[in-house]
Amino acid sequence: MEKSNTREEILEAALDLFAVNGYEATSISQLADAVGIRKASLYSHFANKQDILDTVVETVLKGYADHSIFVRANWDDPEFTKDKIGMTAEDVAKLIQGQLRYILHDPYISKGRKLLMIEQFRNEELAELQTKQNYEDVLNYFMGMMRFLIREGTLKNADPEIMAAQFSSPITVWINLCDREPDREDEVMELVRKHVMQFFEIYRK
Repeated sequence: MEKSNTREEILEAALDLFAVNGYEATSISQLADAVGIRKASLYSHFANKQDILDTVVETVLKGYADHSIFVRANWDDPEFTKDKIGMTAEDVAKLIQGQLRYILHDPYISKGRKLLMIEQFRNEELAELQTKQNYEDVLNYFMGMMRFLIREGTLKNADPEIMAAQFSSPITVWINLCDREPDREDEVMELVRKHVMQFFEIYRK
């Protein structure tokens, strides 16, 4: 087996195990067994278990930065918003549904989210990352969206931060529900649509 392929297999196995058992409860022996190599061979690819965790998190972060709407959006940039002028409630619902399907099904994003959920109370660095990815970035994205829709005259003028919190909080709950009960995804997508439509009814100018 080529060294680069083995390294990737170790990272995939680590993400699988960390997302289920947590970092502390996963041993080097379990990682080696999952890949089908000797424990000593694993150390030719990584210095220690912390090195594996750091690389896993780096991989997850890269995928998040490359694909998440929450980190790439700039609602104050005319280039970003030029195709969103006249955006309707139905457009917003489809946008959110598409992003939810992506983050629920992309293996690195999905397992990385579960890893952060487990480790946020044990690892200060991962707790900060959890706060950034699943609170700050999400809230900032929707605050930008609310300000844009207010400027466009689509929604009434109100506190964008409170609007963003009201809009995003149920969506976060539904993501967690899908993580626990994947077979409820279609139900959640319909709830997202109804939520967006009602939100626009309440705040429509």
